[in-house]
Amino acid sequence: MNKGVLVVISGFSGAGKGTVIRELLKKYQNYALSVSVTTRDPRPGEIDGKHYFFRTKEEFQELIQKDELVEYAEYVENYYGTPRAYVEEQLEKGKDVILEIEIQGAMKVKEKNPEALFIFVTPPSMEELKRRLIGRGTESMEVINSRLLKAREEAQWMEHYDYLAINDTVEECVECMHQIIQSEHSRMSRNQEFIDKIRKE
Repeated sequence: MNKGVLVVISGFSGAGKGTVIRELLKKYQNYALSVSVTTRDPRPGEIDGKHYFFRTKEEFQELIQKDELVEYAEYVENYYGTPRAYVEEQLEKGKDVILEIEIQGAMKVKEKNPEALFIFVTPPSMEELKRRLIGRGTESMEVINSRLLKAREEAQWMEHYDYLAINDTVEECVECMHQIIQSEHSRMSRNQEFIDKIRKE
């Protein structure tokens, strides 16, 4: 059985990454969403091992020291990270593992896992991004403007990704992402065993 592909997905806040990933997981069975480990307290309804792995700061420090995280970052006085064991276990099962992380974390993953697949999600235009952020109705104009300024910084990193997924409609973006990931399975460097077998035959 082929090993799964590690897929790193980033994009602007408001680009609809979460929605696209949710629909991708719903439509196709071969994907696993990586569960992050965090030091923050569980919110009502959150289940350990399903939404997050909840750990103390001491336990998290231990994971860092033992190199058991693919990447980690500190955000609002709490740590968040991607546990290596869970990711590797899913990949060995042949599942394509999706990490939805911001650019800083994605670049750390790229250093350690250059063979991973990196996809950047963007709306069709910045005007559309602004419209979506306003349409959420959950944030002040001040917060929205700061998100747009951050998007300008983040746009400088787009070329560091392998593929672009333009989220014009969710359905099209899901299909685009699925095709990209499936094509990755046919990459020569991922099929050395098969190539060797054909040569021997």
